Amino acid sequence: MRITIPVAKVLAVLLAEPDAHRYGLDLMRLTGLPSGTLYPVLHRLSGAGWLAADWEAIDPVAAGRPARRYYQLTAVGAAQARRALADLRAAIPDSRPSWGGAEPTGAPAW
Repeated sequence: MRITIPVAKVLAVLLAEPDAHRYGLDLMRLTGLPSGTLYPVLHRLSGAGWLAADWEAIDPVAAGRPARRYYQLTAVGAAQARRALADLRAAIPDSRPSWGGAEPTGAPAW
């Protein structure tokens, strides 16, 4: 699995609460990713066996909204995600310039 920045963001959010079931809009809000980026990532993670996806069992008419598809890391996915993020952190040298104790405006948040 290639760990891109969007994949790393999704994995980090899912690992923050590994027992939580997250749906697409929730993941978009937490990662800051648009749907056109998020859903291909979720599809790749599901295809790799890292993510389980299940539809919510509701009556959309009674609920007044469409059923949500919930995503959760599998046991294998959680282990692989922890390893992948640790490898990513180890591969990025801590050579960021010093900003006098504060990050400049618009600096990327990790």
